[in-house]
Amino acid sequence: MHIKKNYTAFEMAWWTRFETLLFFIIISVWVALYYFFELSWLKIPWTPLALIGTAVAFVIGFQNNAAYGRIWEARKIWGGIVNTSRTFGLFLQDMITNEYADKPMNQEELQKEIKTITYRHIGWMTALRHAMRANKPWETTANHRTNREWDMRPPEHDTVFSDDIKPYISEEDYAYIAEKSNKQTALLYLQSHHLRILKEKGMIWEFSFLELEGVIQELFTLQGKSERIKNFPYPRHFATLNHFFMWIFVLLLPMALVPQFAQIGIDIRTTAPSIGDLFIWFSIPFYVIVAWIFHTMERIGRTGENPFEGTANDVPISTIARGIEIDLRQNLGEAKVDIPEQFPVKHSTQF
Repeated sequence: MHIKKNYTAFEMAWWTRFETLLFFIIISVWVALYYFFELSWLKIPWTPLALIGTAVAFVIGFQNNAAYGRIWEARKIWGGIVNTSRTFGLFLQDMITNEYADKPMNQEELQKEIKTITYRHIGWMTALRHAMRANKPWETTANHRTNREWDMRPPEHDTVFSDDIKPYISEEDYAYIAEKSNKQTALLYLQSHHLRILKEKGMIWEFSFLELEGVIQELFTLQGKSERIKNFPYPRHFATLNHFFMWIFVLLLPMALVPQFAQIGIDIRTTAPSIGDLFIWFSIPFYVIVAWIFHTMERIGRTGENPFEGTANDVPISTIARGIEIDLRQNLGEAKVDIPEQFPVKHSTQF
């Protein structure tokens, strides 16, 4: 699925509690100054503030649309990896045969070849998800204190790459990829080389070899698309300016909101003196609500900019890769006890 976190009202409030408290402090200080020191001159008209608010709403909406587009594209890419992986596993089992072999292998040897290539594919997914989880300078959402206190960490941040991949590839293969900066690409090269050797031995018919190479090509394409999203961030000038614009609006808002509530209080003093005198304090909840909405929408956009960073709103590539592994190994005929379980869900979130 796309957005994995089903936020309850309490979780959303808890996620933004520090900012909400800050908004409460800001407006309380403004109201206290205005009420006790009668700073009626300290105000701005609504017209320029409305223009600023409209502009901020537009840029935040643009940011959220762009962030959602990046998330959705990433999800489609990994959906493609799911389908291509299943097709690859099927082709391997039905295309590696003795039909055209010069020296036929027994069934155990054939199964070993199929298993080696299938496991190497699982290793490729392991290398790719580790590469997608590598920290980039512009990925800062995971460092937010709410993510840290909820321990919102993907599995790749708690394991070592070599320990994760060694169960799926040979020592020779690992020595080969260890020298490469792009290990997932190196594994696809090894896959192609292995298929060519089997073709030369007659274990794979030439037409079948072309089909399998086409699958390898598709995996290269999907890998490249995934790497493009990972390595090309949402333009920082847009992201940074959106954040600044939002805070300019939030900090200027009391200068129009508080005087407006004070004026309403003056107007109703003739009919309800006690309420009219204290009506200015009603600006506090209204300000907190407006500021919370603008800030939360901007923050949601920021959390969706990098769909592989490893936060609650990212594409669950670890879960997807482990699901593919389970499918492939089950179809190899392995016992359930030998197949690893799916990664656990934390706070209703898949990683």
